[in-house]
Amino acid sequence: MVSTIVLMNVERGQASNVGEKLAEMTGVTEVYSVAGAYDLVALVRTENNEQLADLVSGEFGKIDSIVSTQTMIAFKTFSKFDLDAMFSIGMN
Repeated sequence: MVSTIVLMNVERGQASNVGEKLAEMTGVTEVYSVAGAYDLVALVRTENNEQLADLVSGEFGKIDSIVSTQTMIAFKTFSKFDLDAMFSIGMN
């Protein structure tokens, strides 16, 4: 599994529209509208780098309102949610 964070700048007033389009895409698990240097942050999980490339370079590129992206591929994932799932196996 490839976990990726994509930082995006979008055209003024388009953050909600772009966020909704991104959230519908397979592989995009979450999209956040944020304050600061970027407008949106997308969390992406794909099976391999080829699927990641198809999504970010291909599908994201079809959204005209995206002005720029910066993609960060995670080496390791540290998540409370993953740990909770692991320790809750067999518990009701």
